[in-house]
Amino acid sequence: MTDPISQLGRASVQMNPNADQVKNKKADAADANKVAPKPQQDEVVLSEAAEIALAEADFDSEKVARIKQAIEEGNYPLDAKRIAESFVSLEKMIGGK
Repeated sequence: MTDPISQLGRASVQMNPNADQVKNKKADAADANKVAPKPQQDEVVLSEAAEIALAEADFDSEKVARIKQAIEEGNYPLDAKRIAESFVSLEKMIGGK
């Protein structure tokens, strides 16, 4: 059977065993020329009110230190029922049933 485009028969067409290697080299060269896009950086801009609130954070550092020490010593009282109730009210607030 003769190929209508090349006018060659199947027996006269020879396969190029290096064709895939040449094709892969061209693809690799094209990939090497591409520059990877730089990932965009996220930026957070705080309002003036937020910056002031952070700068003037008002809390009792002595009380925080006492609570921290009590937790480390295992002497901080925990009320499981009260904690559970807080979670239930929090769930209701955020849309739970």
